[in-house]
Amino acid sequence: MDLKSGDEGGGVKTPKKSDDQGGSRNPKLKGTGSFSSKDMIFRADKIDLKSLDIQLEKHLSRVWSRNVDNQRPAEEWEIDLAKLDLRHVVAHGTYGTVYRATYDNQDVAVKLLDWGEDGIGATAGIAALRASFRQEVAVWQKLDHPNVTKFVGASMGTSNLRIPSQNASADNHSSMPSRACCVVVEYLPGGTLKQYLIRNRRKKLAFKVVIKLALDLSRGLSYLHSKRIVHRDVKTENMLLDAHRNLKIADFGVARVEAQNPRDMTGETGTLGYMAPEVLDGKPYNRTCDVYSFGICLWEIYCCDMPYPDLSFVDVSSAVARQNLRPEIPRCCPNSLASIMQKCWDANPKKRPDMDEVVRTLEAVNTSKGGGMIPDDHTPTCFCLLPTRGP
Repeated sequence: MDLKSGDEGGGVKTPKKSDDQGGSRNPKLKGTGSFSSKDMIFRADKIDLKSLDIQLEKHLSRVWSRNVDNQRPAEEWEIDLAKLDLRHVVAHGTYGTVYRATYDNQDVAVKLLDWGEDGIGATAGIAALRASFRQEVAVWQKLDHPNVTKFVGASMGTSNLRIPSQNASADNHSSMPSRACCVVVEYLPGGTLKQYLIRNRRKKLAFKVVIKLALDLSRGLSYLHSKRIVHRDVKTENMLLDAHRNLKIADFGVARVEAQNPRDMTGETGTLGYMAPEVLDGKPYNRTCDVYSFGICLWEIYCCDMPYPDLSFVDVSSAVARQNLRPEIPRCCPNSLASIMQKCWDANPKKRPDMDEVVRTLEAVNTSKGGGMIPDDHTPTCFCLLPTRGP
């Protein structure tokens, strides 16, 4: 092809439209014959190279992703997305959206993970997130316990997934990055434990209900620890309730198989306010970090309130790790329950009980005489300091 300078500075030749009113391309381009250099001129300084680079990166990234996924063997947990019918959005998260759906006529919840636009520059980061997702699925699919949310299946892609749109004419499916993933679990209509506690913030929970929820959570954690799994993000937002108010542990996004050497598990992982001091300090830790988080959850269940409502995350982190800050236990809390909280959130991980011990202790708690938190609209019948419900 002939390259010459343009009329106003260097130019590269390309076909230009004919002068007829229809604006059709030069007929010579329809065949394989040559064409005039006059039909090839355009301004090189007008080319948007950055835009072309971005488009090229996306194209290469999609090709790379398809090649990788096509070459790998199917996992035993992978599902047929054609059988998955998304209904409506339940919640939005940092990396994606949770939908209510059906799969083979079963009510399910679908966590659709979108880690951003595909691109060569983002390949390493997205590859790490996909690896983490695969690890989450590998952990979850092997679990079978009444207090752990039942895993149904997952997919490393969304190519056959029909995504509902608020605009019937919109094509949301085509806008999904090629490396988005989804995980499918049983649908639990009771929502999160956090939402349930907020709804009961004023009237509080009966002591029998407190112990029932605490037992469900402790039994679920005891089961996980028996499988050498550390959840690492135990909090009331990650606990779901079914129609009969049975509690089930969910969200294994940061769960890990416990390392034999605690020094192999370090780094701040979890949610501030629930994280154990050793985790906050970046020190080695093990399953006892879940025990600490359980102690905070137990306080929340009893008080139906938020710990440390007046402190910033930075203040909480510093005070928990260095000043032994813990939620203040109300005086009306029975000693049997208060003792469990204090043992679970001990600053020394070695002094915290195992979760199976916590289960046995909770099973021995006498609920026949009551002992629940005093409702906000009732006159206290014990010497319970009202301000201590939410330190």
